[in-house]
Amino acid sequence: MNTRPVIVGLGEVLWDVYPDAAHFGGAPANFACHAASLGAESWMVSSVGSDELGERAVEKLRERDVQCGHVSRDGRHATGRVLVTLNAAGQASYEFAADTAWDHLTWSDDLVPLAARCDAVCFGTLGQRSPASLETIRRFVKATPASALRVFDVNLRQRFYDAETIRASLQLASAVKLNDEELPIVGELCGLRAVTPREMLNELASQFELRFAALTRGPRGSLLIAGAAEDDCPAPPTTVVDTVGAGDAFTATLVMGFLKGLALDAINRHANAVASYVCSQKGATPVLPDALREFTPSK
Repeated sequence: MNTRPVIVGLGEVLWDVYPDAAHFGGAPANFACHAASLGAESWMVSSVGSDELGERAVEKLRERDVQCGHVSRDGRHATGRVLVTLNAAGQASYEFAADTAWDHLTWSDDLVPLAARCDAVCFGTLGQRSPASLETIRRFVKATPASALRVFDVNLRQRFYDAETIRASLQLASAVKLNDEELPIVGELCGLRAVTPREMLNELASQFELRFAALTRGPRGSLLIAGAAEDDCPAPPTTVVDTVGAGDAFTATLVMGFLKGLALDAINRHANAVASYVCSQKGATPVLPDALREFTPSK
């Protein structure tokens, strides 16, 4: 493996548009930013429009040391947006713009050398909502080496998923990360027989021959399963300011820990620490303090 592992975020780049501001996001883009912060040679594979939001998206990625040579510009479709509205209680609702640039992420043979160098790739369900991006995402994942971590970060959004997408993604993947709200949905769509979260996670890992499976549970921390080993780690105490991006930070830390060959408990502890820090800051991709960029061994 390279001194700096080659890690790819694959799928949507978008902006969360509030009544008074727009915030950069998209789960694979957040993942790529955090992977770069943790020392990876991080790449984004996506498409943005030839518009102001597209220019700003590429600037944001480059500011975080993410390589953008495979973020294409689409002159016919706008950069992805999510319209966010808040009710009187401050609860948010979301409306994803249709037919955006990342829906038209098309395959190019220029992607072959990057896929061949890949140590890990992360993809989800939302990026596969259109035929063009679905084909490109699956083709890229298949083109990565057999040794690469192919992480399916489920990220269910609104109606943009179905049983076929989830099962096909799990069959392509060598690892899965999902949260405690997503696990019952995935379990039902995949016909799992298990009842408890731990049993369901083990059944997923066994059925799809995954190298590891991760379940995040917000303030209750996370459960990791890798073969016969497992680790259940609570989240450290934190004052929550903004939970957006915390799951993506967790996934990036998880991937880096596995690529470094660390023990499961050390990986889980560090991933929880990074995710908790992100929750304590505004925005999905705050700059990590130096102490969190370095992994520590098991005690």
